[in-house]
Amino acid sequence: MKALVYHGPGQSSWDRVPDPGVQDPADAVVRVDAVTICGTDLHILKGDVPDVAPGTVLGHEAVGEIVETGGDVRTVRPGDRVLVSCISACGRCRFCKEARYGLCLGGGGWVLGHLIDGTQAEYVRVPFADLSVHPLPRSVASNDAVMLADIFPTAYEVGVLNGNVQPGDTVAVVGAGPIGLAAVVTARLLTPVRIIVVDLAEARLRAARRLGADAVVNAAEAPGELISDLTDGLGADVAIEAVGVPESFELCTRVVRAGGRVANIGVHGKPAVLHLEDLWSKDVTLTTGLVDTRTTPVLLRMASAGRLDLSTLATHTFPLARMRDAYDVFSTPAENGALKVVLNGPGP
Repeated sequence: MKALVYHGPGQSSWDRVPDPGVQDPADAVVRVDAVTICGTDLHILKGDVPDVAPGTVLGHEAVGEIVETGGDVRTVRPGDRVLVSCISACGRCRFCKEARYGLCLGGGGWVLGHLIDGTQAEYVRVPFADLSVHPLPRSVASNDAVMLADIFPTAYEVGVLNGNVQPGDTVAVVGAGPIGLAAVVTARLLTPVRIIVVDLAEARLRAARRLGADAVVNAAEAPGELISDLTDGLGADVAIEAVGVPESFELCTRVVRAGGRVANIGVHGKPAVLHLEDLWSKDVTLTTGLVDTRTTPVLLRMASAGRLDLSTLATHTFPLARMRDAYDVFSTPAENGALKVVLNGPGP
């Protein structure tokens, strides 16, 4: 099969590699019909995730069809159309029993495209298939469903739920990339009184407006002043960091109110300063974390019922064989307005 193979910082290629097969009775092999690229993949290519070994197939988000299962798999069978979760779960360890699948100690967690070969390929082996793939209803299109593999549960769990968004809150989302925009969509489910989005790209701020942001501000134009004005000087109840750079994290800590919450989603490739000299007296709660995907079934039901629109973030589509072109587009959003790119396999 063909796959996008990581060869070290700044190096990848669309190579022919061996087809995956069942290695454990809990495995499933999925033919990839839709796959997307994540900002984390760009971090890997920059060398920010040293755990990824050269020779690894990248990618951790996909929709496809089960083509083979191990003898222990009970919930899916060949021919089933499924969502492949970005997180795998053994289901047996302490953390899995607490539904904290991102911390799995039994060989799961974020492994696809990280510690084992991932989804940016024609086929992918998925460990612990009973807990790591989700059968898809016909009502959810593949190119929409793939948004539930990572960005929507990540934004909802690590941003909205960790930030404890409440009805009537003011929520500041710093970063209007795919994760930040998914945070806007999912924060609206909790009926905050206003959502303010900060970004440097005017195209992404327009997208935030379209998806439900009540106010937007360019990061170069004193966003702290706008947030202060809109909150009578208090600051945001919840500040969601959705970029992964020190400047955006520090901005969140400046615009959050006393007693507020900062929910960090972004993947940081270098240290960010925690200004405790300013924060120690503000009683600010700071949360971090990897997505657990425990909310994927709920989000999937909402999408199936028409209560969650997944169709607005995919701005570009490509055939799977144009993976390199898709990376070029996704990595230069200022030039082309890219949010999410989706690649489609040829099918059976």
